[in-house]
Parts: sequence; C-alpha cells; structure tokens
Amino acid sequence: MAKQWYVLRVASNKEDRVRETLDRKVKIEGLGEVVGQILVPTERISRVRGGVKKVVERKLYPGYVFIEMEMEENGSIPEKAWFLIKETMGVGDFIGAEGKPVPMRTVDVEKMLAEVDRGKGESASFKIEFAPGEMVKIKEGPFEGFEGHVDQVLADKGLIRVIVTIFGRATPVEVEYWQVEKV
Repeated sequence: MAKQWYVLRVASNKEDRVRETLDRKVKIEGLGEVVGQILVPTERISRVRGGVKKVVERKLYPGYVFIEMEMEENGSIPEKAWFLIKETMGVGDFIGAEGKPVPMRTVDVEKMLAEVDRGKGESASFKIEFAPGEMVKIKEGPFEGFEGHVDQVLADKGLIRVIVTIFGRATPVEVEYWQVEKV
C-alpha cells in the first residue's frame, strides 16, 4: 500500500516543534517505512516597517502539520506509529471521520507541495493587501496626506499605483505598498 498524506491538528504556534519531535521519534523508532515526510508549509514575506525591510516566514496553515504515512489494510494507523504520534506533546487529532484519518485528495496534496516548493524560493513575496478601486491614503513620502484610489498593484516590485488629485487633475503616482493605508 502506498503512502498517502494526512492532516494532523496541533497546538497553535507549536507546529515546528511537533514536526521536529516527530521526525526525531520516527528515526529513533525506525518507522521510516511507515511515516514519510512531515511538513509545515510556510511562505516568505517581505515587510517594511519604519523604512526597514524584513523577511519573515509565515505558516500557510497555522495549527496543522502534514504527514505522509502508510496505513494498515483496514485504513487504520499502524499501532507503533499511532502511539508515537499521539504521545507527542502538542498533538491533537487527525482530520477524518469516525476516529479514522482521511487521506488528503490528490489535488490538495499537489497544491500543498507546490506551496512548499514556492516557499523554499530565495525571493520573498510582498504581502500587499490592496486591490484596484480601493480608497487609500498616502502616509509617507512626497505625496503624504493625499487620498486616492488604487489603480494598479505591481506586486513583483512592491509598488501600488494610486490615482490622486493634484491641482484639480487626476494624476497616477507610484508608491511603495507600505507608504499607503486603507481609508
């Protein structure tokens, strides 16, 4: 029987600790045949606060750890793996029905693994929470205090084009995403 992916609920902000502990226990107990990869998908985000750019890692699915496992013929977790997982501090329960873990759908697994690969990339994405048409106020820079609507989001550059009224004319200005706030 091939390994499938399962979702394990864990205590919030303990995902990495649970993953590390499970990895270590699987190696010690020699359960590599039953338990495959254990993942906590993250993404790298660039944030600018006070003019200082900082790259942070953010969990894509807070409170969950993804485990690749091989089940018994009846769909239950092998006993040694069950106790190893359930006796780990911070572990809740598997997502499933009637006490049995339900494997993730193939499409969901592919999406999750693609997010993991994208999260390992060198470049961090900008977390831009603005959409075209939204009203914003420029809070820093040469156009400080001006209000306008978002015309375009240039996420790859971390810029937002805002249409402001200068001397009675609609004028597009490009500002960094951290220089504006929602009105």
